[in-house]
Parts: sequence; C-alpha cells; structure tokens
Amino acid sequence: MGTLYIVQNDAFIGKVDERLNVKANKQILQDVPLLKLDGVVVMGRATISPAALTELLERKIPLTFLTESGSYLGKVEPELTKNIFVRAAQWKAAGESPQALHIVRGFVRGKLKNYRMMLSRSQRQYSELNFQKEIATIEAVIASLEKTSTIDSLRGKEGAGSAAYFKVFQQLIRAEGFCFKTRHRPATDPVNSLLNFGYTLLRQDIQSAINIVGFDPYLGYLHYQHYGRPGLALDLMEEFRPLVVDAMVLSLINLRILSIDDFITEPLSNVVRLSLEGRRKFLQEYPPLVLR
Repeated sequence: MGTLYIVQNDAFIGKVDERLNVKANKQILQDVPLLKLDGVVVMGRATISPAALTELLERKIPLTFLTESGSYLGKVEPELTKNIFVRAAQWKAAGESPQALHIVRGFVRGKLKNYRMMLSRSQRQYSELNFQKEIATIEAVIASLEKTSTIDSLRGKEGAGSAAYFKVFQQLIRAEGFCFKTRHRPATDPVNSLLNFGYTLLRQDIQSAINIVGFDPYLGYLHYQHYGRPGLALDLMEEFRPLVVDAMVLSLINLRILSIDDFITEPLSNVVRLSLEGRRKFLQEYPPLVLR
C-alpha cells in the first residue's frame, strides 16, 4: 500500500477499470492499481473525474489537496467512523486530567528521545562533532518529565529540549550552500522550506490515520486549541518529526540529492519553496511513499 503524489499542474485523475489513471498533456503520468493505494495527494491544480472520486470514497482512500509549495488546503475522505465512544473518551480526557498529563508526557518524552538519538548518531558518524552539552541538556529535560505535574510545564520542557536540538542543527548539515539559523514559517531559507514541506506531508498522513481510527483530529492535548488547528494530529506527529522528516532532509542535503538550484524564492515575500523538480526528488525519498 502507498500514497500517490501528483505534482504536475492541470493533471487529470480518472478511473479505468480497477486502476487510477493520471494524465497531463495527453500523456499518461501514472497508472496505478487502486488496490495498492491508501492515499492520493494533489500538489497544485488537478481535475478528478466523478467516477474516480466515487471510487476513492468507496474504498476509503483520502484525497488531499496541497498548494504547490506544500501548504495544506483540505481533503476529501469518507465519513468519520461511527464509533462515538472513542471520541467521547477522547473528550473526557481533555484538560488537565491525569490521562491527558500521561499522554502529553509520552509525546514529549518520545520526541526528545529521538532528538537525543539524532545527535548521538551524528556524533558517532562524524568524529569532529561534539554535542555532549546539548545531549546532556535533553537528557536532563527527559529525566524531569515524571516530576512535571502540569501540561503547560511539559510544553515548556518540550520547548527547552527542542531549542537545544535546533541550536546545533546547522552542524548536522554537511553540504555547502545550505544554512540553518532557527526554525520559522514561512520559510525564507531552503532548510526550513524542506522541514516545513516534510512536516506538512507527515501531518496529513497522521491525520488520515486519526480519521480512520475515529478520533477527533482537532482535539489535542499538547498543542493549544485554536480554531481550525488539528491538535491531535500535531501531537501525534511530534515524536516522528526527527525520525521521518529531519533525518530525510539531512540525507537529501548531505547526499547532495538536492541542490540550491532545486529551490525558488518568491520575489515579493522572499518565501523559499521547492521547484517542481525539487518536489519530485523530495517525494522520491519521502518514507511513506511507495508509488511514484
């Protein structure tokens, strides 16, 4: 099973027998058995036939729409599961309940352990790197989590651990031309552009899984509640950020799969985004991707 990414603008998505057929400029770009699909992501503009859309809904295959730069627009997916008891339990645990505190502690611990692992692995790989101070900081934060009794305090701990990790993130980059100073959105440098793009893809993958299970994606515990923010999806993706996205971004840069030429800078906003060819290279390496 896999996710099909469509990056060609003005593509047409149709259904031929038991296959999903993607065309552009009278050429077939993709011809994929529906049996092998568990998601379709459109980046940019595309048209889908009623028959193809109906088939995706009947097979419970979500169709997600992103902008060309990777910003999330929305998705078409089957009706939410009818298991109201799952969502009732989720809402019951909201707030400063013992269950919520336990869950948030797990989110933060998992994320920080993976940050520590990333730094330790890089330190072993490159003898000239020394991250002992940052690793010690993250370990101290992890050790203090069990004694932290409020969710707001856990948010602060997560922030402290993340700051130690991103403080030395530039040292993990081995290719010339790529510079990282701090995390920010929208991206005004190639490294943040890659991280933001990867996090968007990860979020939509996790949100699709949440909907299949039947949880409410907008009720999270670690992230503050805001209108339209899928808090639970953002919560669940935290510990996967370093392993799925950060590690892949570093590989794309350090193995020189991507170069500075694969990025475009918007003239007025100075926002940096991947070119069409850059997006294709990225999606070739994105872990959940099976179909290309």
